[in-house]
Amino acid sequence: MAHLRALVGERHPVGSLPNLLRARRYLESQFAVAGWTSELHPFQALGGTYHNVVARRAAPAASPGKEQPPLLVGAHYDTVQGSPGADDNASALVVLLELASRVCRQCLTRPVWLVAFCLEEEDLLGSLALAAEMREHNQPLAGAIILECVGFARQEEGSQEKPPGVPIPVPTVANFLAVIGNQRSAELTSIVERACQRHLPTIGLVVPGNGEKLPDTRRSDHAAFWHYGYPAVMLTDTANFRNPHYHRSSDTIETLDLTFLGHVVDAVTHTVESLAVTGGEAAIP
Repeated sequence: MAHLRALVGERHPVGSLPNLLRARRYLESQFAVAGWTSELHPFQALGGTYHNVVARRAAPAASPGKEQPPLLVGAHYDTVQGSPGADDNASALVVLLELASRVCRQCLTRPVWLVAFCLEEEDLLGSLALAAEMREHNQPLAGAIILECVGFARQEEGSQEKPPGVPIPVPTVANFLAVIGNQRSAELTSIVERACQRHLPTIGLVVPGNGEKLPDTRRSDHAAFWHYGYPAVMLTDTANFRNPHYHRSSDTIETLDLTFLGHVVDAVTHTVESLAVTGGEAAIP
């Protein structure tokens, strides 16, 4: 709740730039409190300079020059105009910050990057800038786990809609987490789904190509990593397909299901521990 109260409020580059900057500074400070080294990743957009916040923890290399590719977990910190953005996307930032606290002292088998992206709501400009720079420098990546709207759930029958064109059965009760990957990310999608299933119901979907025929599966920062050939998955409560407050002024803390959000924290923590902590049972191919 402390993180939600600090972050919820319109965070937009035009309508509320001071709030956007305040959210960025809060994320920097909380990463530092959790013991992570963070830095700002600047990029040019919309006639100005904006910043992703990148927090990193290194892992001891098995031998010189043999460091494993990092695992990236990310979420965006901007909102659309007119919305306080509790589910979209303060809920995901809470998961990111809780994850930072939970794994800060664990022994890592690979580096972990926690990234708060700016300008996701402006055509993914922040994540595209980071992914492009990584590709330009031939930076390997074990995978990206992108958190997008993860705090809204309902238990009533008929509370979940099925996105158009989705080729698998979708439950009609809105109490699950969707795990979306593309063909390049099929193995990562399977690993993440299995890890999350220990904590809450999940639905996994692997889309052909980069999801071009299912545009609703491309609506977050994972699509930037797909574009540059990196494996990436999106974890989501499915946004407007269950949440009537999506992109509205009513997207407030009071509408969130904090029990569900807590389960997402547990699920993402377990996933990262499986993939990047000593003793983890999963291996990224």
